[in-house]
Amino acid sequence: MKTIVHIVGTGTIGEPLIGLFTDFRDRMGVDEVTFHKRTPLASDKSRLEHLMSRGALLATDSDRVEDFERLGHKVSMTHEEALARATVVIDCTPAGNQHKEMYQALDGPRGFLAQGSEFGFGKPYARGVNDEALIAGKDNFLQIVSCNTHNITTLIRTLCHEGSDEYSLEKGVFVCMRRANDITQEGGFIPAPSVGKHDDPRFGTHHARDAHSLFTTLDRDFDLFSSAVKLNTQYMHSIWFQLGFTRDITHEEILERLKANARVAVTDKKHANVVFSFGRDHGYYGRILSQTVVVLPTLQVRGRELYGFCFTPQDGNSLLSSVAGALWMIDPDWEGVRERLSPIRRWLYTEI
Repeated sequence: MKTIVHIVGTGTIGEPLIGLFTDFRDRMGVDEVTFHKRTPLASDKSRLEHLMSRGALLATDSDRVEDFERLGHKVSMTHEEALARATVVIDCTPAGNQHKEMYQALDGPRGFLAQGSEFGFGKPYARGVNDEALIAGKDNFLQIVSCNTHNITTLIRTLCHEGSDEYSLEKGVFVCMRRANDITQEGGFIPAPSVGKHDDPRFGTHHARDAHSLFTTLDRDFDLFSSAVKLNTQYMHSIWFQLGFTRDITHEEILERLKANARVAVTDKKHANVVFSFGRDHGYYGRILSQTVVVLPTLQVRGRELYGFCFTPQDGNSLLSSVAGALWMIDPDWEGVRERLSPIRRWLYTEI
């Protein structure tokens, strides 16, 4: 039987994800890539045709087939047919939880993944943070956590993990400074910084809640708190962090741990636009796939506390985890997953 990856949605995560699987399907052990687009738009014609020219197959709802064909697109199958044929389904829409009941009724696919805000869809996952928590044959639904949650959990795993099951984290505080909207989006931009409310009495905002939820898959109950502010920029998210340790630490030890993690990038650049432009010039679809970019000149150790800033590489970290999670569902052997991820490792930068 064919190994087929089906991607639902063609937005800021869906489109580059279709590209990744299509460009590297042979080396990833994928036979076919299909994708679902619901609404036919003349403004989307060129990018859909480009995806299909590279080998991706378009699926849409049965009542939309003629509308797509009227625009000149070749529709290869209906969405129902694509779902039935798929080995893995990756939902990149903001309606993953709404679609879950439909997915649960399917007996063909081995697993389903949803993105970011779809809390409760399945076990939360971030590549390199809780790989060992995934259980073959049981975890058929995964929530690929948001890009900022990737950043937070990667910082904790990199800087506070002592080996085995031990962590030296006493408390973590994070201020997520979010971009107003993505450069691909036409709406949602704001004229000035806009602060978010603390709507969770324990965690502040969903960023710490989601990070805590991910670490519960490793049987850890961390004391985390986050705040959020949206800035009038389209470049990239930034995070200020304070990590409290249970033991004394040194600046040199922090640097060594950062440099030892291949999914963490470090930089001396202090301007988001410069880091963003590096991704535009040297990334895949303008994205680096590193989990976080830590700004070295901002790191400061005070006793058992570490302070600093880092940048969140757009949706690149979510793309990496989506590919890794899908490949694990196809064949739950982590050594094999590492090998099949090798074609995209070139965009895992350790220095920017």
